[in-house]
Amino acid sequence: MQSFTDQTGHKIELLKKAPKRIISIVPSQSELLWDLGLRDELVGITKFCIHPNEMFTSIERVGGTKELNIEKIRKLQPDLIIGNKEENERSQIEILRKEFNVWMSDIYNLNDSLEMIRCLGSIVDRDTQASEIVNEIEVNFKKLDTVSLKGRTAAYFIWYDPLMAAASNTFIDSMLGKIGFANVFGNLSRYPEINSEQLQKAQPDYILLSSEPFPFKEKHVAELKKICPNAKILLVDGELFSWYGSRLRQAPAYFNGLSELS
Repeated sequence: MQSFTDQTGHKIELLKKAPKRIISIVPSQSELLWDLGLRDELVGITKFCIHPNEMFTSIERVGGTKELNIEKIRKLQPDLIIGNKEENERSQIEILRKEFNVWMSDIYNLNDSLEMIRCLGSIVDRDTQASEIVNEIEVNFKKLDTVSLKGRTAAYFIWYDPLMAAASNTFIDSMLGKIGFANVFGNLSRYPEINSEQLQKAQPDYILLSSEPFPFKEKHVAELKKICPNAKILLVDGELFSWYGSRLRQAPAYFNGLSELS
């Protein structure tokens, strides 16, 4: 019997040395498990777990992150379910915890992400592989250009109607800080709705429009340009700002590309 405490303080106990049937209900963590080499052990993912494509097309899907198919999960009989406090619905997690071992991440910054990767590596008996991923992320973030955009202000939007920003106490906000941006809505918390007057008053140097969960397009750039004509408005890869698993290895190079646009 092995005991592990997740990032929400919940304790799980596993009978086997490493779980043989794993369901991941968060895209970034599904990709991580695949990259850790758990090709046979991963038996269930969500419809949003699109990377890599080989995993997406070959593994059973158990609904969406916030609308899980509990019955399908039961049929898969997992030894372990891996989720996230923000991305999954608490009521569904509570149902699953009554029947299965559920390990939850709770991530607000890079250090939380690295801790999650190490912990999952230990749980699934992939410590070496997890350490390699963590080391690569750390090395790549040391190469991050933190000078070009230092002191520039930014607004990062995740949704259009209503317009919603990533504010303080979010992983996206921590990534903005890593780049050097000052979040113009850093005085607010989580994902507040922002009206035109608030945005106009904030006058960010940059407006970043995410590719997910809302897929911003060029037409939205034009609309926001009317509100903030002096802002540099960019369509950005939301996965590289918000996925906190092994995809973080790619984030610094992408962020450096944004710095070159300054």
